[in-house]
Amino acid sequence: MKKTYLFLISLAFVFAISCNNNESPKPEVAEPSIDKEAIMTQATNFFAVLPAEDVNPENPMTEMKIALGKALYYDNRLSKDETQSCNTCHNTETYGVDNEPTSKGDNGGLGNRNSPTTFNSGLHISQFWDGRNKDVEEQAGGPILNPVEMAIPNEEFILNRLKEVPEYVELFAAAYPEDEDPFTYKNLTWAIGAFERTLLTPSKFDDYLAGNQDALNDEELIGLKTFIDVGCTTCHSGALLGGSMHMKFGLSTNYWDLTKSSVIDSGRYHETHQEADLFVFKVPSLRNIEMTYPYFHDGSVVDLGDAIQIMAKTELNKELSTDEVAQINVFLKALTGEVPSSAFISRAN
Repeated sequence: MKKTYLFLISLAFVFAISCNNNESPKPEVAEPSIDKEAIMTQATNFFAVLPAEDVNPENPMTEMKIALGKALYYDNRLSKDETQSCNTCHNTETYGVDNEPTSKGDNGGLGNRNSPTTFNSGLHISQFWDGRNKDVEEQAGGPILNPVEMAIPNEEFILNRLKEVPEYVELFAAAYPEDEDPFTYKNLTWAIGAFERTLLTPSKFDDYLAGNQDALNDEELIGLKTFIDVGCTTCHSGALLGGSMHMKFGLSTNYWDLTKSSVIDSGRYHETHQEADLFVFKVPSLRNIEMTYPYFHDGSVVDLGDAIQIMAKTELNKELSTDEVAQINVFLKALTGEVPSSAFISRAN
């Protein structure tokens, strides 16, 4: 009887405690909904699918011209002391860059600007950070004759050197069969340009823009929306998310105060001497931006998150939250594309 009595008292005690516990189960917090249709509509208003081909009507693409351009792109003989090729600074294994702030030239000296990627570069409005060349064909001839870069003394020097190589005798003749003398500097640079126009890197973002809403996950979609809402599309739009205009770096504040650049670069002003071009640079494409660090014309910033925050402050006069930076960062990584196997010297053409 005593045991039964004690049991009933214990049971009552437990019941009383349960009844006096006012805590109710915490409701599940629903994740913010994503309006995929609305984001898709925004995205297609600002961006475009990367073209399947990069065509220059002035430089018709042929298989043999591309083959010649590829051979030249990887050949150290294009530098005076045979220490540098195009690929040295624009390495196809690292998304068309060398991941250095500035690049070493033929004699070991450093250039004064970061080497931009050659991937998708044929689609840009102009070439070089200051936009001084109109296309990749014109650009290809600059570094070869630049004394700080490949240091070839003159056009005749490199053409005579290549004429001594039996492979090039055949390649130039095959690439330019209608030319009485195919060994011209223009033919050399246009062949390199033809190869560079094959370096297109479509990504899953292109699948998304083509109509596959599932190509991007929810985090990437949130980042895309933040990218648009913050105002990044003012300069970074179109198929390249950039590369289509020249813009002052530092609309709201001096860029060097944030990048901690050791040299203040005047940008296009150095070429044009027009006041309107002071601190103006070509807007870079954001394709493969995750892989093409360090950032800006002088390679002064290594971290992509830092670059995002700096751009928001200098161009939009905005201080982004940690979450906003992280969201945009996630989206930008979705722009890392697939490099065609034909880009590599050691892989199938």
